[in-house]
Order: sequence, then C-alpha cells, then structure tokens
Amino acid sequence: METVNDPRLLIAILAPLLGAGLIMWTGKRPNLRDGLSLLSALILFGTVASLVPAVLSGQTLSWNLFELLPGLSFTLRADALSMLFALTASFLWILAVFYSAGYMRGLQEHCQTRFAACFALALFGSIGVAFSDNLLTLYLFYEIVSITTYPLVAHHQDKEGYAGARKYIAYLTATAKGLVLPAMVLVYVLNGNLDFAHNANDGVLSPDVHRGIVTGLYIAFLIGFAKNGLMPLHHWLPGAMVAPTPVSALLHAVAVVKVGVFATVRVMLYVFGTDTMAAFNLGLPTAWFVSITILVASFIALGKDDLKARLAFSTVSQLAYIILGVALLTPYGIAGGLVHIANHAFAKITLFFCAGAIYVAARKKKISQMAGLGRAMPWTFGAFAVASLSMIGVPGVAGFVTKWQLLLGSWDAGSVGLILVLLTSTLLNAAYFGPVVYQAFFGKPTEEDRAKPVREASPLIVIPLLITASISVLIGLFPSTFMQFVQLVLS
Repeated sequence: METVNDPRLLIAILAPLLGAGLIMWTGKRPNLRDGLSLLSALILFGTVASLVPAVLSGQTLSWNLFELLPGLSFTLRADALSMLFALTASFLWILAVFYSAGYMRGLQEHCQTRFAACFALALFGSIGVAFSDNLLTLYLFYEIVSITTYPLVAHHQDKEGYAGARKYIAYLTATAKGLVLPAMVLVYVLNGNLDFAHNANDGVLSPDVHRGIVTGLYIAFLIGFAKNGLMPLHHWLPGAMVAPTPVSALLHAVAVVKVGVFATVRVMLYVFGTDTMAAFNLGLPTAWFVSITILVASFIALGKDDLKARLAFSTVSQLAYIILGVALLTPYGIAGGLVHIANHAFAKITLFFCAGAIYVAARKKKISQMAGLGRAMPWTFGAFAVASLSMIGVPGVAGFVTKWQLLLGSWDAGSVGLILVLLTSTLLNAAYFGPVVYQAFFGKPTEEDRAKPVREASPLIVIPLLITASISVLIGLFPSTFMQFVQLVLS
C-alpha cells in the first residue's frame, strides 16, 4: 500500500480550529458567527471528501507535523478506517450547525458563542483522532475532545449541569491517564515507537511478548478508552444528558462516543491486529464481555420515561455492537462492527434531533407526555420512526446492514450464543422504541394538551433531522456507500 504525503490532512485539522477562533471573534454578530461556523464545517467536509478518491485507490495519506523523540512523532494519516469516521463526523457537523442555530435561538439559550466555539473544537479533536497515525497523536486529540466538551455538558451552569460535567470529565480523564497512558508507555518500551500497523492483521507487538503482558495491555486499552461507553464505566454518559439536546447529539452521534469506539477499534486492529488477538484468544471473550453491555443497557432503557435518558442507554447498548463485531475476528463481523460507526451515527443523531424538536415545540421530555403528539408533529415523529427502525435493524434501513453482517459474523465464529444475544437485543430495541412511536401517533392527548395546539419546530430544526433520517434509508438501500472503506480495511 502506497503512502503519500498530503497537506490536505493539515487543512482538515485546522478548519474547525480556525473556525472556533472566528466564532469567538464574531460572537456579538450572531448571523456572521453562525455563518462562519457553517463555512468551517463546509471546508472540513469538502477537504475530507477530496481525500476519498486517493484512499479508495489504495493509498494511505500522511503528513508529519513534528517529531518529539525518536519513535514519538505528531503525525496525521488517512486510510480507509479514518475515512469511515471522518466523513461521517464532518458531514453531520454541517447539519448540526443548522440544527443548533434553530434550537439555541428558539430557546433563547445563553452563551451561544461559547457553545458554537466548543462545538467546533470538539470536531477539531474528533477529526484529529480519525487522522492519527500513532498512539501519541490519538491520545492527545482524545484528551482534547474531553476538555472541549466539558463546557458543553456544563452549559446550563446549574447544579445539575455541573454535577453531570464533573462526572463526565472525571470518568474520561481518569481512565485515559490511569490506563491508556501507562499502556502507551509500555508499548513504547516494547516497540521503540507508538506507530500503528499498516494493516489490520499483523499488529505491532512481537510474538515473543509474554501472554500476560499482551492481555494486560489489551484490557487497559479496552477499558481505558471509556468514551466507548462499555459497562461498568458508562455512568458518565447518561449523566451528560443534562446538556442541551444539540450537545447530546454531538456526544452520541458525531464526536465523543464515536471517538471512544474508533480509538478502541483502531487499537484492536492496528496495535494488536487480528492475528495476535486470535493467537491470544482475545476475540470471543471480548465479544461476550461487551454482550453484557448490549443486553443490560437495553433493559435499563426500557424503564426510562425521559426520552433523552432512554436514548442515552440505547447508545450504550448500540456502541457495544461495534466492538463486538470487531472482536468476532471474522470478515462479516468486522464489517458489521465498522459500518455501524456510520449507521449508528445517522440514526442516533436523528433521534436526538427529534427529541430536541419535541422540546422546542411542545416543551415535553417524558415519553408518557407525548400521547398524540405525532399527529401534530408528523415530520418529526416520522423521522423518529425511521431512525427507530434503523436501530431495531429492519430491512431497508441502515441498521439492518449492521445486524445482518453481525449475525453472519457470529455464525462464522461458531457462536450460536452471540446470535441469540443479537436477536434478544433486537427484540429489546423494538420494545423500547416501539412504544414511543405508538404513543405519539395513536395515543390520546390530554384535555390540557388539546387546549394548547402544537406545531412543528423551526425549519432549521426539522430539515436536518429529515435529511439524516433519509440518509439512514439510503444507506440501508445502498450499503456500498461505506462498505467500500470497510472492504479496504479487510484487504
């Protein structure tokens, strides 16, 4: 595989960073501020999209910024796995800019400039993680995401907001510094560098390394990247729901949790590699471990009446699909796990966009309060229904592609038990999404609700969620859109 130096990687990193500076500079002029935010998002997506032909042709793009010590460099890299995440995140930022403007202005939220600037900085960190060429670069950008999203979680600046933000930053920074950082030091001691492998099979660790050391390193990375939402270190994620809905969408679909699972998958495939994982029997035990998260989080979601809380535990469950798929170590399994990075992003951001639209239009957060609301907000709840079908895994929507691949991967791995886990999870998905849609379209509103007519939210809010819902359908009908990158990872 040919490696080519390409300065567009640097442009991609700088676009959201410079955008954040311009947003702060123009904060007193809201229209110009939001316009510059949109321009930054468009430049980022355009730059990332321009890399697609080279990556699909089999090239790996690279750009070295500087070297700290021998084997320790700050280097960017775009390969097929990078593009899967970077394309998704950069495109969704464009829609999030429109949505956030409609939401924040509709509720007359305070500190909108700080909010938009931190949003841009979170994308700076996320794209940096996507384009990291080694563990050092990935770790630095991973921590940037944690720091820049703290003000977003604490946005309301009340007791609940600060409590959620403290839990958020404590979990994510403690695990990164207590587990990931020491594991990185040990990898450097063993290898003399922190570079990722050039394919998903070989890994970078010598076969002579003691089994106990390899297993310990693997567990440290798996648990240390706590943004992946695996239980028992998932509590930060529901706690972060105190943030405004655009932040929840950012946390669950675009940046934070996707940074966590991407970092986990990058290390699984490009530090350990499928060969090492198979040799040390790390695959199926990992799949069974994350299966606990898939099922337990789904059961918890069933009991939540707050819509955002139900969506939060759905995210905890759905993220584990990605790690489970890779841990199967079969082509179908890895394909299902990787493509779910994009499939989940489009469906979950739709669901959170819908939750925000409902709150702006009707000031309702509880599912039990939404009886009949679908008839007043058909576009919003129609999009919610489509995204729910994707999460469940119904044919014709993106989530089906994921679950079909995972089922085939589990069969190839010879694990009937994991097939049962996936089928049970699918039934639970239907059990906690179905009632929301049914209540909205077929429930009877109260007399009080009848006396207060509700209409759809602003087009700035509704149009983005219709676009993301439509893309979930398009991915379901034409799965090759992202599967091209997955096939390159597997080659």
